[in-house]
Amino acid sequence: MDNLLYSVESIRAIEHAAAAALGEGVLMQRAGQAAARFALDLLGEHRKLPVLLVAGPGNNGGDALETAANLREAGVEALVLYLPGEAAPSAETARALARAQASGVRFIDALPDHAQLGLVVDGLFGIGLARQLQGRHAELALRLDTFGCPVLALDVPSGLDADTGAVVGVNDDRVAVSATHTITFIGDKPGLHTCDGRDHAGIVRVDDLGIERHHFVAPDARLNAVDMFASDLALARRPQNTHKGSFGDVVIVGGAHGMAGAPVLAARAALLAGAGRVFVAALDPGLAYDSVHPELMFRDAVSFDFSGRTVVAGPGMGDAPAARRLLFKVIDSDSPLVLDADALNQLAGDADLQGKLAQRKAPTVLTPHPLEAARLLGVTSAVVQADRVEAARELAGRFDATIVLKGSGTVIAENEANGVAINTTGNPGLATAGTGDVLSGVCGALLTQGWSAGTAALGAVWMHGAAADALVEQGIGPIGLTAGELPGAIRSILNRLVREATVR
Repeated sequence: MDNLLYSVESIRAIEHAAAAALGEGVLMQRAGQAAARFALDLLGEHRKLPVLLVAGPGNNGGDALETAANLREAGVEALVLYLPGEAAPSAETARALARAQASGVRFIDALPDHAQLGLVVDGLFGIGLARQLQGRHAELALRLDTFGCPVLALDVPSGLDADTGAVVGVNDDRVAVSATHTITFIGDKPGLHTCDGRDHAGIVRVDDLGIERHHFVAPDARLNAVDMFASDLALARRPQNTHKGSFGDVVIVGGAHGMAGAPVLAARAALLAGAGRVFVAALDPGLAYDSVHPELMFRDAVSFDFSGRTVVAGPGMGDAPAARRLLFKVIDSDSPLVLDADALNQLAGDADLQGKLAQRKAPTVLTPHPLEAARLLGVTSAVVQADRVEAARELAGRFDATIVLKGSGTVIAENEANGVAINTTGNPGLATAGTGDVLSGVCGALLTQGWSAGTAALGAVWMHGAAADALVEQGIGPIGLTAGELPGAIRSILNRLVREATVR
């Protein structure tokens, strides 16, 4: 259950089935109890400080009212700013309001100025929000994180799309509550973990409200975790009786004139992620040596034989006609293939290349960032970011490949039953040049060691982000973290995972 993600439509179906069995209002009562328990945890030793709860017009507001009543019964002073709206509340929200009034909750007409609070609770709008926050609602959303205390969002931070993670709306005035914590009900939501979600949701706790498992539908996605890519093959301890040929060859195709850094970063990453041999097939004949890792072998890209090797094409490849010819060659091969950077840009503008790619039978992984994904789909990057999960799904179907849509909450999509995963590791330190090249090199290394395309993508993305997290914990970043620092950290994480898997 911990890593399962459900769309709003799926949550509604589960909620409907459970409510029919439990009776009206029971789920709201349980949500209020669960939120109050979490609120008390967050208050800790500051339970003598007031808690401010903002309750909106719908059932999310009802959850906040139930939470307020439970907090008051626990001896906490609860201040509620209630904005009921013009329509009559639902029956369960009306009961929650009456209960809050009877419990001694103090209702206020405006946010207090300069109040010392122990916690703020956001219950303005939940998963049903369809319109951009405006007027007073927008003003409140912007102020809730100004009190110098934790902010707890109920179900989803108000203003955030629970499915996509984008702030609801179409212009630059879009706003959403910035919470330090979110307690989300019934099941976890994709939007809390990708796009703007990670900035607005904070630490996410899931409470299933005691709903029995037979009421749940199939999940729409999953959170990426070690158990999604761990297997006897993937994390096997290496036998003593092996040699460099046992762990495959990776070829990095790129390195046009003036762009040597990208393929070298990818090659170093592939080497430290366990590939037996790593070649750089360079378009620039002057690229011939890496003094940091002389183990890397440099070859002329045009004459190189790619057969029997895993290919990572694109880092520093450029857009010359020779690059296009090389792409045709590697796409037409039966080699496991990772396409990144300039290879994706070449692909986006060439229908023949796209047709060839869609017909491939060998494992294929594409690792676009949002702008590259937009070019492949013929849309803008804003459209991609508005629904990252759907964009990744569409690319996976169009090219019959595994897609790694990079960004906050990287989305991994397969055109098979395994579906979609959203990654949980990583930090802003990855927002620097070359980190994508490192990711493609790691993915190539895992492919050449026998990992499937989907498993390699999941593992590479998770370890790539975990390496950045480990470096930040050591004081290296996020500001100033460089791509070249990642491969060594990735090597440490991969070896740790193998050791832990062997112990299990």
